[in-house]
Amino acid sequence: MAVLRQNMGQKLMQKLSPQQIQLMKLLQIPTATLEQRVKEELEANPALEEGENEEDLLESPQVSEETYMEQEYKEENNEQEQESFELDEYLEDYLEEDPVSYKLKSDNFYAEEDDFSSPVIVENSFHDYLEEQLGMLDLQHPIDHEIALQIIGSIDEDGYLRRDPVSISNDLLFSKNIEVSPAEVEKVLRRIQRFDPPGIGASDLQECLLLQLKFRLSTVVDSGQDGRFVRLASRIIEEYFEEFSKKHFDKLQRYLELNEDELRSAVEEILKLNPKPASGYVSGSNNNTNYIVPDFIIINRDGELELTLNSRNAPDLRINDQYLDMLRTYKEANQRRKKKDREAVLFIKQKIDSAKWFIDAIRQRQETMYRTMYAILQYQYDYFLTGDTMRLKPMILKDVADITGLDISTISRVANSKFVQTEFGIKRLKSFFSESLQTEDGEEVSTYEVKKILSEIIESESKRKPLSDEKLKNILQDKGYHIARRTVAKYREQLNIPVARLRKEL
Repeated sequence: MAVLRQNMGQKLMQKLSPQQIQLMKLLQIPTATLEQRVKEELEANPALEEGENEEDLLESPQVSEETYMEQEYKEENNEQEQESFELDEYLEDYLEEDPVSYKLKSDNFYAEEDDFSSPVIVENSFHDYLEEQLGMLDLQHPIDHEIALQIIGSIDEDGYLRRDPVSISNDLLFSKNIEVSPAEVEKVLRRIQRFDPPGIGASDLQECLLLQLKFRLSTVVDSGQDGRFVRLASRIIEEYFEEFSKKHFDKLQRYLELNEDELRSAVEEILKLNPKPASGYVSGSNNNTNYIVPDFIIINRDGELELTLNSRNAPDLRINDQYLDMLRTYKEANQRRKKKDREAVLFIKQKIDSAKWFIDAIRQRQETMYRTMYAILQYQYDYFLTGDTMRLKPMILKDVADITGLDISTISRVANSKFVQTEFGIKRLKSFFSESLQTEDGEEVSTYEVKKILSEIIESESKRKPLSDEKLKNILQDKGYHIARRTVAKYREQLNIPVARLRKEL
């Protein structure tokens, strides 16, 4: 038989207020996204509006929501008197604050900023381009046209058709109630694979390269040139694709009985091909141009660095005057106030408080961002003066948190997806954070310095005999950097540099 027991215990918990949660969310988004977030708040809260501001709003006393909750347990007359008293006190204090506005632009606002609007690109997409070519085909049956549209719609952004004919035939059956066989789909697909750009509609890289080589061979033959090396390249891709992808050139020479110059000529034909045929189509709405809006601006004025906060997408916000007039009307009314009127005023108060919280969150966001970026600027002052990545000091989130007095999580939110405009280009804030590596002399250097040297070593290596990670480690150690082979491999992968075998060239 289960026994019910009661016990008491103490528990320490930390709860975030809605304002704190709102601030954390605002800190995470970049300036380019902040404009949309402000628009959403303006649409959701009628008490908030955009407008020019002249003075800061003095802090107004907050009326506790518990005051209104407690009134529900009192008699009707006492409830009305108490509620009216609280509202009168609130209105008396609130309406004395004039003008009701916030000044969001700080003194360090970049005055030279001008209005900027991103151009709107109106062009045909890549799929529209394929459908235009479809109009030039002489398709015998209307069903073939539907099959072709289904195939074109299934081609991905790289130009590949990842779905097989069976799946496409099933798609047509379920979506358009058209029953076709996989063979019919295959027949239409072969015609689409002749579209421009060459290689479109392939199922994998091997087929994509073969389609391009087939097109190139016909072009070479029509021009009267020798297509020997194009045919040889086609044979390599068709019969020895695995050996080619792993750069086993010695095996290819043996299998095909070629000398080094002949193999090099065939490989050069392959290297001219495009592994992503759709990338050759530069226009179109599917190739969206992403504009980076810097969150900070650093200007070098005769050796003195000046930091400004980009406030373009943080418009001035204030409390709607109409809502203030409603409060004044209610305060000045002499007749007995009805319960419906009190509820309306409570609603207005809630919206005004929400607007004030949002404006305060915007202001705190700007102040926190400026403090964080200013600390980064001081820490990496030599880099921002010269633009030399070798001048970057090892810096982690804790270093900036110790300088600013902010929490590490707050610094992380500020650094996330934020950019700074310098005279050396627009940089991501995350690029200034790096771990330290100790040299033989005991000096701590940034890992960016080691990565730069590693990249220079690999660029100058012999491509016929690329350096292994072990040899790269030895070279770095000779230069005075105490580093392990696995660390070299990690940095090489972060630089998107393949292993020595895949860097090999003829």
